[in-house]
Amino acid sequence: MSRFAIVTVLLLIGAASCGPPSVRPVSYADPEIPCPGGHLVWDLSIVDQRASREGGDKTISAVRDGIQKSFPGCRWAAPGESGTPTIAIEIHRFASIFDGGSWEAAVEWTVSARDAGGRRVTEFEANEEVSRPNYRGTDNEKESLSEAFRRALERTVKGLAGMSRFGALRPREGTPGGEATLPFFEAHPI
Repeated sequence: MSRFAIVTVLLLIGAASCGPPSVRPVSYADPEIPCPGGHLVWDLSIVDQRASREGGDKTISAVRDGIQKSFPGCRWAAPGESGTPTIAIEIHRFASIFDGGSWEAAVEWTVSARDAGGRRVTEFEANEEVSRPNYRGTDNEKESLSEAFRRALERTVKGLAGMSRFGALRPREGTPGGEATLPFFEAHPI
């Protein structure tokens, strides 16, 4: 192989690895809650709101994959499909930096769910931070970010799954007592 070909391959490999490292895929499927909120169809909207959106496609893909695999009973609607409730995730932080001999990872996003009429069903934050020593022979950046991601996704799935358990206890809007009852997560924020 010529030197030019080797340099070209190395540049392509370097360009493909820009941005934050990829995280290990995780999911938290619960057979008792195949889809949150008692709905079978959801629109899943994930927006990267970080100041530096380097590697944003990988980040959004990891979050989307984790949510969809955690709720295997859902059908995920095309964006903007009318009459569909929406789960929205706004990513604020998703990075790991080397600081003073350790890797400091932070994953933070806001989760909100709205019914088909646009009314908020729940809203909460998933904010996880992990500090990891700089071990030799391992990708500490990836390991610390993967752990923070795992914790944030677990918190998110639990929060969304909680809509199923408590949504059934609340009277439907328009029925006697339905207007005066606060949704569980408004009365008991996470």
